[in-house]
Amino acid sequence: MFFLYNLLVIFAGFLLKIIAFFSPKIKLFVNGRTTVFATLKEGIQPSDNVIWFHAASLGEYEQGLPVMEAVKVKYPHHKILLTFFSPSGYEVRKNNTIADLTLYLPLDSQKNAVEFITLAHPEMVFFIKYEFWPNYLKQLQERQIKTYLISGIFREKQAFFKWYGGFYRAALHSFEHFFVQNEKSKQLIQSIGFTNVTLSGDTRFDRVQMILERDNTLDFIEQFTWDTTKNEKATIIVIGSSWPKDEQLIVNYINQAPENVKFIIAPHNIKSEQIAQLKSQIQQKTILFSEKENKKSLSEYTVFIIDTIGILTKIYSYANIAYVGGGFGNPGVHNILEPATFGVPIVIGPNYTHFAEASALVNIEGCISISNFDTLKNAFDLLLQNEDERYEKGHICSTFVQMNQGATQAILRYLK
Repeated sequence: MFFLYNLLVIFAGFLLKIIAFFSPKIKLFVNGRTTVFATLKEGIQPSDNVIWFHAASLGEYEQGLPVMEAVKVKYPHHKILLTFFSPSGYEVRKNNTIADLTLYLPLDSQKNAVEFITLAHPEMVFFIKYEFWPNYLKQLQERQIKTYLISGIFREKQAFFKWYGGFYRAALHSFEHFFVQNEKSKQLIQSIGFTNVTLSGDTRFDRVQMILERDNTLDFIEQFTWDTTKNEKATIIVIGSSWPKDEQLIVNYINQAPENVKFIIAPHNIKSEQIAQLKSQIQQKTILFSEKENKKSLSEYTVFIIDTIGILTKIYSYANIAYVGGGFGNPGVHNILEPATFGVPIVIGPNYTHFAEASALVNIEGCISISNFDTLKNAFDLLLQNEDERYEKGHICSTFVQMNQGATQAILRYLK
């Protein structure tokens, strides 16, 4: 089975190089891996003590960040190696300050796994949420390197739990311990014979709670939120990580929105042509983040489009209501925990059931799921017109985050 798997990986490598000529994202994926071994050889010396964290993409990085920070404190003389599989994670966080070295993870061929593990020679390894690469795991097991899965999620549809999944089940024996997010994942992994599992919860709750401890002030947002006609702060609706299907509904609402309501839109895709198209559809007075230095007073505008990255979390701190995008696509809604931690009521699209925190918040009525313009309008109107309802749902959200903290400490207790 390993032979067939390795053939498939080699074939995928050749195919990706061809696709890279036509896809900028795949080009980053391919080109970003060409210098990995040289960088690794230069950045990690044979005498270094190394702890390796691997994240599939940006979401997993954010999920693993509380553990990385805690491990860095616990092991101050070790180097932290961080790898990403996806360009959407690496390109955004390649200049992070937590890791001593940040790289793409080479494709999971036997040759790559041997060379990577030899050069990195980690003492401990943390895989975040999922990412089960058989060749890497085999090398880690053979070299008796302690490997942990943190914030793990298992689902019945995964190959581990099928009759044909013996090859993948064998790879799981490489893990010293599994720290999983929910009871269902614990039961599933135990059903195939693994008892080295702890229900620790989701480290993202620890991550978002840390957000409250930092300075979230943004002077230009402070200025924008002021309503000059009434000389008071406007009611702010923040639309985060929106996609075109979200924006179709949002723009329709903005164009008929009541007075004293302002909108901040932070699209998922900030390509200039898509931003220009979005702006052209809005009939209210609108400004882009990239234009703000040329304007004297942001408070004169009703809509603020954020055509940059990295500040959405801070912007959520100014929200009275948050709409989190992605819920009309696949796999679904983006991160709702960031606005939730600020005690903001949340509105999302219909595709959220793959995300436990979204399902939970919808069930306890901190979050409203909508499916079309009418339900969006009803949700926004309810939250704008009924302050008690708005505060109650916001309180549910913040309490939910507080009640689910502690995953990082559970992992650290085990490491002790």
